[in-house]
Amino acid sequence: MENRTIGVIYALSAYVLWGILPLYWKLLQHVGAEEILSYRIVASFLFMIALLLIQKSWSTFLHTCQWLWREKKRAAALIAAAMLISTNWFIYIWAVNHDHMVEASLGYYMNPLLNVLFGVIVLKERLYKWQVVSFILAAFGVVLMTIEYGKFPWIALSLACSFALYSLVKKVIKVDATIGLTVETMLVTPFALAWIVHSFSEWSRPSFSLMTMLLLVGAGPATALPLLYFSKGAQHISLTLLGFLQYISPTLSLLLGVFLFHEPFTNAHMYAFSCIWTALLLFSLSSTWEKRKEKSLNM
Repeated sequence: MENRTIGVIYALSAYVLWGILPLYWKLLQHVGAEEILSYRIVASFLFMIALLLIQKSWSTFLHTCQWLWREKKRAAALIAAAMLISTNWFIYIWAVNHDHMVEASLGYYMNPLLNVLFGVIVLKERLYKWQVVSFILAAFGVVLMTIEYGKFPWIALSLACSFALYSLVKKVIKVDATIGLTVETMLVTPFALAWIVHSFSEWSRPSFSLMTMLLLVGAGPATALPLLYFSKGAQHISLTLLGFLQYISPTLSLLLGVFLFHEPFTNAHMYAFSCIWTALLLFSLSSTWEKRKEKSLNM
């Protein structure tokens, strides 16, 4: 099988799993978002440790930890990454289990635009004319939704900003995906364990069934596997193709929210999504066109 085909399979698997992940969190709707997040962090850390042992990458992990101890700035960046991804996870879990899946999907449609915006501001990357137009159109969609819907779409923007900042930090520090996720979950595991211990205190003891406990433990593989598949896919296919495939995830979440869980999809949502979808189409086409133009000039 060709590397490109393997890459597409891995990337598709990652985005489909991310797209249907709300179904998993819905099974835990009776559990508080704070507790789900805590178990998700601890279970993810244990799963990543097991994966490192299976892959015989333990020495690489220890070497990375020693390197981060010496490189204080990179260590601080990884701490920031751990905080950002934890915040993103919490907001998403809360949104799904409080019937805001449609707005959450809007956030992940906005994410690639914010990725480029942060790249321009922080990394001084170049922005093309039609990409500027796409940003203005996306911003107009957010303003329209705020006016028509009567409230600011903080869930969508919080999810988009937290993940875009997380992606920016990861791009700057350049740590292996598996090692990076292990370190990130390790950094926040003490706080997650503290919350779990608190939840089992005498005055707030939760009564979880066996199925609930299994689902909480399963949050580790449910979190780590899509990330690992994504990393594998990114190694074998172009960023352009990866960019187009990434819209599978929020599209699946949007469809689940509207058709399975019957969340409202009002005119305000339609206006906002239409602006975002048009902006994404402009953005993707302009990016592809500019890359082809640069390639032809360099020939």
